[in-house]
Amino acid sequence: MAGAHQPQADLLDGSHAILVVDLDGTLTPTDTLIESLLQMAKQHPGELWRLPISLLAGRAAFKHRVSQSGVLDVSLLPWNVELLDYLRLEHARGRRIVLATAAHQRIAEAVFRHLGFFDELLCTDAIVNLKGRNKLQAIRERVGSNFIYVGDSAADLEVWRGAVGAVIVGASAATTAAARTLTTIEREFFRPMIGALDWLRLLRLHQWLKNILIFIPLLTAFSFLDPGKWLAAILAFLAFSIAASASYILNDLWDLQSDRAHPRKKLRPLASARIAIPQAVALSVALLGLAVWLASLVSMGFLGVLLVYLALTTSYSWVLKNYVLLDVLMLATLYTLRIIAGSWAIHVETSSWLLAFSMFIFLSLALVKRCAELVVHENMGQGATNGRDYRVGDLVVLWPLGIGAFLASVVVFGLFISAPDTTQRYAAPQLLWLVAVALIYWLARLWIKTARGEMHDDPLVYAIKDFGSRATITVMLSTVLLARFLPL
Repeated sequence: MAGAHQPQADLLDGSHAILVVDLDGTLTPTDTLIESLLQMAKQHPGELWRLPISLLAGRAAFKHRVSQSGVLDVSLLPWNVELLDYLRLEHARGRRIVLATAAHQRIAEAVFRHLGFFDELLCTDAIVNLKGRNKLQAIRERVGSNFIYVGDSAADLEVWRGAVGAVIVGASAATTAAARTLTTIEREFFRPMIGALDWLRLLRLHQWLKNILIFIPLLTAFSFLDPGKWLAAILAFLAFSIAASASYILNDLWDLQSDRAHPRKKLRPLASARIAIPQAVALSVALLGLAVWLASLVSMGFLGVLLVYLALTTSYSWVLKNYVLLDVLMLATLYTLRIIAGSWAIHVETSSWLLAFSMFIFLSLALVKRCAELVVHENMGQGATNGRDYRVGDLVVLWPLGIGAFLASVVVFGLFISAPDTTQRYAAPQLLWLVAVALIYWLARLWIKTARGEMHDDPLVYAIKDFGSRATITVMLSTVLLARFLPL
């Protein structure tokens, strides 16, 4: 028999219908089984091979196996707030409320304890999968037939058939119409529609700006009058950007729990469950296929660099970002790899000066990101970040390390100005010293904003929105072009 807590005495007379409430898709817009599978893959990947064997024994056995390895923190789950307010109000009025869910007993009991207003629990155990007909039978055995069922999907129609009323939560028009033929609909709760903005936020289109680095070799080689190289660079930009969006989706899936504990990241489409996990996975796979196809149109060498990028960004998302300093070094490497990809796309050689400059400046920007996060946690009175191996006390080391990296990038740029190859290629190399001064100003300003707690947790987003940053970068690029073509 499905797991159950002993019922308390009914606080109302028998004429009052008991509220029986579903969990997945109803109380929470997400699916706790899928989220448990993600946690299992993250915490105990070696157990994944056992799942097909468990599935042969039935869905209850499958859920039991997943629940033993995928530890889900239900306190971080997104909730249907309007429904919770309604249920709490009914509980305060003395109405009996039962949680009846196909989720495994381990998850259901955690939700039961966390929310605290349920009088009884019916759920899946190691033997019975509490769904459809099984759920209706368990409800009738425990509370009788005088109940109103609160659900969301076509799988709940069998339960509504035996209920005296229905509360519909975010169901499709077809499911609502079918439920209306089976019982009386007492109330409906509507879920916000998924808009274009949600999908754009999931893809993180603003992060595509990072891939402008692919055009750097086109600029440094001064090949921007070659339409063939422009076409190759544009295709490379699109391939990298689409692949990056696919990897961001997978990263958000991997980071669901830690994102929900973050003051801003908890609003992301996956963390807030505005977009369902299966939809996000399907989109990610489609984007990866498109990115690989576009990269193959550029060249096989570029495709190889893209695959290396995907391998490194996956290792960063799944493992390396959990290790202090290794994460920022990997971020600097991934930025530099974009420049290397651009050189492969247009078939030009990348100088060691450019690669060294790139590693130092992007190491500094990655440390800006970490320090900005730690400043936020410090202001909130928290001692450490969620999901990363950084503590507020690490700021005493990270500040000088980040500023030292930015100064090192300026030194590399200064040595580049004095190099014989630079004096031969630039008509007025002396103008490049103005770029060095502007670089010092821009990076120092970013660090000051970080120290004041005014930095967004992504310095790229800050640079896009900040007029001073946009103006300074424009001046630097314009000065580089003048130094190349304007003789003094």
